Amino acid sequence: MEEQGKEIWQLIKASKNLDLNSAYSYLLLCRYFSDTCVVAEVGGKIAGFISAFCPPDNPEVIFVWQVAVEQSFRRRGLGMAMLKHLLSREACAGVDYLEITVNPSNQAAYSLYYKLAEELDTSCKESICFPSYFFPGKQHEDEIMLRIGPLNLE
Repeated sequence: MEEQGKEIWQLIKASKNLDLNSAYSYLLLCRYFSDTCVVAEVGGKIAGFISAFCPPDNPEVIFVWQVAVEQSFRRRGLGMAMLKHLLSREACAGVDYLEITVNPSNQAAYSLYYKLAEELDTSCKESICFPSYFFPGKQHEDEIMLRIGPLNLE
């Protein structure tokens, strides 16, 4: 998966609504967190990517860092399919909650995560994770934590 780091970085850059991290960080995610990251390929090209990990001090949580879907594959269910695939993996066997942060203006993301909670027949609770003043400059919105669960993944 790590050989796809450059293409993943390009996907995130093209998304326009996700914070772009260094190419190196995507290489690290692919190498050390491949059991909780998802790459969706169509015709040999990356159509989507999820970066996620289980926090070391909270193994019953899967924290989804970023969900990216290439423009031409949006609104086709790929994001939902990748999330469900992630939750079906062995690495998520003991997971009870999915957590993800979202910017208030990213309504597509909100819709996706609330739909996931609905399809999993569970709740989605919101709280402020990182207020905007935690970020440098004045351009960043609050990061809202969505906590989906409890999950019944068995």
